[in-house]
Amino acid sequence: MSSEDAVRPSRSSRYNDEDTTPTTQRELRGWYSYAIAAEVFAVVGVGLFLPVTLEQLPRERGVLFSDRSKPCIDPLGSGSAGRFRARTDGADGDEQCIVRFMGSDVTTTSFAMYTTSAAVLVQAITLICFSSFADYGPYRKKLLLTFAYTGAIVCSLFIFITSSVYFLAPFLVIISVTCLGSGFSLLNAFLPLLVSNHPLNHKSPPSEDSFDYELEALDPETTSPMHRSSPEKLTEDLERSSKISSKGVGLGYASAVGFQIFSVGVIILFDKLSLSKGNPTLPIRVILFLVGIWWAIFTVPTLLWLRPRPGPPLPTQPRHKTIPGCLNSPILFYVLFSFRSFWGTLKRAARLRQTLVFLAAWFLLSDAVATISGTAILFARTELHMGTIPLVFLSLTSIGFSMVGAFTWPLLASRYSLPPKTVLIACIAGMEIIPLYGLLGYLPLIQRLGVGGIQKPFEIYPVGILHGFVMGGISSYARSVYAPLIPEGSEAAFFALYAVTDKGSSAVGPALVGWIVNRAGTIRPAFAFLAVLVVLPGPLLWWLDVERGKFYNGTGFR
Repeated sequence: MSSEDAVRPSRSSRYNDEDTTPTTQRELRGWYSYAIAAEVFAVVGVGLFLPVTLEQLPRERGVLFSDRSKPCIDPLGSGSAGRFRARTDGADGDEQCIVRFMGSDVTTTSFAMYTTSAAVLVQAITLICFSSFADYGPYRKKLLLTFAYTGAIVCSLFIFITSSVYFLAPFLVIISVTCLGSGFSLLNAFLPLLVSNHPLNHKSPPSEDSFDYELEALDPETTSPMHRSSPEKLTEDLERSSKISSKGVGLGYASAVGFQIFSVGVIILFDKLSLSKGNPTLPIRVILFLVGIWWAIFTVPTLLWLRPRPGPPLPTQPRHKTIPGCLNSPILFYVLFSFRSFWGTLKRAARLRQTLVFLAAWFLLSDAVATISGTAILFARTELHMGTIPLVFLSLTSIGFSMVGAFTWPLLASRYSLPPKTVLIACIAGMEIIPLYGLLGYLPLIQRLGVGGIQKPFEIYPVGILHGFVMGGISSYARSVYAPLIPEGSEAAFFALYAVTDKGSSAVGPALVGWIVNRAGTIRPAFAFLAVLVVLPGPLLWWLDVERGKFYNGTGFR
């Protein structure tokens, strides 16, 4: 045992098996390591290469939307991106491909979008099912590692998915994306424990009540009064939590950017050696294989250094509610408790008008943001004919400017005294420019010019800059608007609702875009839907009264 681990606990345990050992730097490194491990898959995999793979694999087996006697891929083509067959009449629809999947004809773009929707939906349901495991019992770390290594293995299996078995790709995507979201949810559940046991907290006498109130709020059947922590301690804990969380996010994004740059080298190597001739997805699948290996390797410090820190036991299952037979299991009770807890939080949020307004706005906004990201990648791939390397640089551009936005928006807010709600509305206005600019491509004058309305590949880069800059503001300020609307003592439960709203909403937009593309044969009409989707949360945020919501939530009245 190291000298760090031998530090004496600073407070008494609140329940059996509670670990009150002070947080060490080694344990923090274990927590950071998982952010480094999984963020690469989130950015490099989910954000770029999975959509490209989901579109490219069926494309190699598909036929043109306009002429179903012609294959989508030129038999003479080669290279990492494959070669599109030349259009016959200049129509955009000729570039979309049709493939037979589960008895229906779907475009390859719709195939990717439908898979994204299914993955997000399964992820949201899984988050609800396993929410109690994050806060109660001894399963938190075990489940984190289970999700991590399951996701890493499934991601690596893409190396074996060729166009002949493209129909297996959606299942791998659904499993890996679900593991990613569930793993991050469990990782975030460690954050309050790392903060509450931080050595800097030991300088002041610990308050036993201050550690209890969030777990009480998670129990939908609790009748005991909520404990409250002092405002001073709450402020200190929030600052410490933000510092740890921000460092984890920064390290994760830095590792993702580094890996994306490395992926460019992999693609160039395959092109130079002609290794991808006749197999356009091979370099991308190799990159996904390496992403899975990265995920597994950098989870090892988490396995070794992050302490399990078991949570309190769940409330005892009443005898009269015992389920007979094999269904009477602790796992099932945990899942049922999770659903009851989520339903209880949802009903409570419905009684808080301002909180409900924000959650509705956040549902629409997060759906719009996720849908625009996926649509832009597929539009660049299928309609602008951009290869994999330009797409990597597009992703890097967006990530880079999201970091710029994260620093710039607070400066603008301070300079012009903008409240967080106003910053979010400004971000919505900026995001609205993207689909409106895409719709310019329908104007005859713009069509004759041949530039504008995202008709040329270079136009997608300013769009990526704007998207990244706006995303930096949304990421920085969404929680700032939501936090004051949460009833005191219910932070854990309401942020779990926030996460499910964020993840679950992203199943709607991609499915509708896929439906539009499947009927139109081109992505551009989906810009009209995106323009409406982006603007919808604006009026809700404009009507939102944060101060009113904060007052009522603090007093317990509407």
